[in-house]
Amino acid sequence: MRHRVKGKKLRRNTAQRRALLRNLVTSFLEKERMRTSLAKAKAARPLAEKIITLAKKNTIHARRLALRFIYKKSTVKKLFDEIAPRFSERPGGYTRIVKIGPRAGDGAEMAMLEMVGSEFKKKEKKDKSKKEKAKSK
Repeated sequence: MRHRVKGKKLRRNTAQRRALLRNLVTSFLEKERMRTSLAKAKAARPLAEKIITLAKKNTIHARRLALRFIYKKSTVKKLFDEIAPRFSERPGGYTRIVKIGPRAGDGAEMAMLEMVGSEFKKKEKKDKSKKEKAKSK
């Protein structure tokens, strides 16, 4: 019986699963959105939310705990300086999972894990910047 057993095994042993989830959370916090399988997104989401909640405390101890889990120091700096202040008034629910259909290779269900409030913004076309450069000369 699996009473009160949390999380999925993702077909990996403990060390590989822990490393995978740490990598997923590190990449997610670095880029603020990522495309992965639905199962991995569901497994990484609670860990990412706990790290963001930890960063909202903004203490040395919280920073050291975050450094224990996240691989890159630059990502921890971004987490404490940019991401945590953005969610300071929000009590939880910092992420969302959007299903994006099956993967072409093996048909695995894919999903987009993204932070609330960092919706996709269209990039400006490069033609405008070329015209502005020509005008300034």
